[in-house]
Amino acid sequence: MEKYESIQQQINHPASLIYPLISRMDLFSAALKDKVEEWEATPDSCSFKVKGMKVCMQIAERVENKHVKFVSGEGGIPLDFAFWIQLKEVAPKDTRVRMVMHAELNMMMKMMIGGKIQKGLDDAVTQLAASLNQFK
Repeated sequence: MEKYESIQQQINHPASLIYPLISRMDLFSAALKDKVEEWEATPDSCSFKVKGMKVCMQIAERVENKHVKFVSGEGGIPLDFAFWIQLKEVAPKDTRVRMVMHAELNMMMKMMIGGKIQKGLDDAVTQLAASLNQFK
């Protein structure tokens, strides 16, 4: 499996405030419904289309105030992956967030989409931090 790690971003809130917002997929609706097609979500799973490809994910693990792990779900693209949003509180109003993805990619797929995965993770964590920093 290939491993991709986003850049780390700072959020000016405690992990206990951020965790509830990232631990339910249905709470991502407002942020994602305009960026993807056919967005559907429950607290534990979601599906959507990006460039005509259907992606299905479900939450596999939650560790309060530490991380949420998502995995590929049935009915989506035939790509085996696991994806984490990690939180590390370094001070009461200083939580660092990072996204990590492990994906089963053959050499051809790695060459074709590896850079896009890395850029996507970096962009996503930057947008997440910006959104959460605006949260009062």
